[in-house]
Amino acid sequence: MTSTTSSQPLQLNWTTTIFYIVVHAIALLGIGYFSWQTLVLTIFLHWLFGSIGICLGYHRMLSHRSFYVPKWLEYVFTTIGAMAMQGGPIFWVGGHRQHHGFTEDNDKDPYSATKGLWWSHMAWILYSKPEHFDLKNYRNFAPDLASDRYYQFLDKYFLSLQIPLGILLYFIGSTIGQGIGFVLYGIFVRVVLVSHSTWLINSACHKWGYRNFDDSNDKSVNLWWAALLTYGEGWHNNHHAYPKSARAGLHWWEIDVTWAAISLLKTLGLAQKVYLPEPWQPVTEK
Repeated sequence: MTSTTSSQPLQLNWTTTIFYIVVHAIALLGIGYFSWQTLVLTIFLHWLFGSIGICLGYHRMLSHRSFYVPKWLEYVFTTIGAMAMQGGPIFWVGGHRQHHGFTEDNDKDPYSATKGLWWSHMAWILYSKPEHFDLKNYRNFAPDLASDRYYQFLDKYFLSLQIPLGILLYFIGSTIGQGIGFVLYGIFVRVVLVSHSTWLINSACHKWGYRNFDDSNDKSVNLWWAALLTYGEGWHNNHHAYPKSARAGLHWWEIDVTWAAISLLKTLGLAQKVYLPEPWQPVTEK
C-alpha cells in the first residue's frame, strides 16, 4: 500500500495514557507477591486470553472469518477475547481490518509500521486519531459485528468483565493464602504481558525476521520468538500473504498453538468451513 503523511497534529489521550500507566504500576506491585502458583496462573491466563480470546477469537474467527463455530461458542470465544482488555470486538476487529486493508499507510493503518517501532507497538493507542477510534468509523469496517447486540454490549462494558474475574481470582487465591497475589497476577500482570505480546505483532513483526512470501506487498516478517509469545501470530509474513488462512505457521517448525486449538475444534465437529489456502494443503501424490 502507498504511504502518506497526515497533516493533523497528534494529541495525547490522557485518559488512555493514565490508564496504562496505572495498570503497569500496579503490575509492578506483583513482584512482592510472586509464587509458583501465581506464575502458573499467569501462564494459564496468558494462554486463555491471548491465544483463545485474541488469536483464535478476535483475530482468526471474527476479523478474518477463517472458520465458523456455533453462535453460542462464538460468543464464548469473543467474551474471552473481551476479557483480555484490548477493547470490545467491534473496535478490535474494525481496527484490524483497517490494518489489512491499508497496511503501512501512515493515515489509514491505525498501527502503521512505517511510523516507527514505538508508534506501531503502543503509541498509536496513546494518541487520539478520530478516524481510528471513532465509533462510527470502526463500525463501518465491522458491519457483521456492529449489528449484534451482544457485541455492542461487550464493546461498551468490556472493562467491567474484570470485576467478576477479580472477585473469582481473589476467592480462589484466598484458599491458599494468595488472594491479593492472584488478583495482581491474574489481572494486572497478565494484562501487561498479553498486551505487549499482541503489540509485538504490530511492531517487531514488521521489522525483524524472515519472509516466506516476498510478494506480500508490505514489510511483514516471520519472527520465531514473537510466534512463541503469541501462540503462532508471529508468523506474520505468512499471515499477510494469506490473511484468511486459519493456520499461520506454514512449515512444520513454525509452531502455531492457536492452529492446534482450531484443529481440535474441527475434529470435534465444532469448527466448520476452516479455510486453508494451497500452501497449507497436504501434497497428494498422483
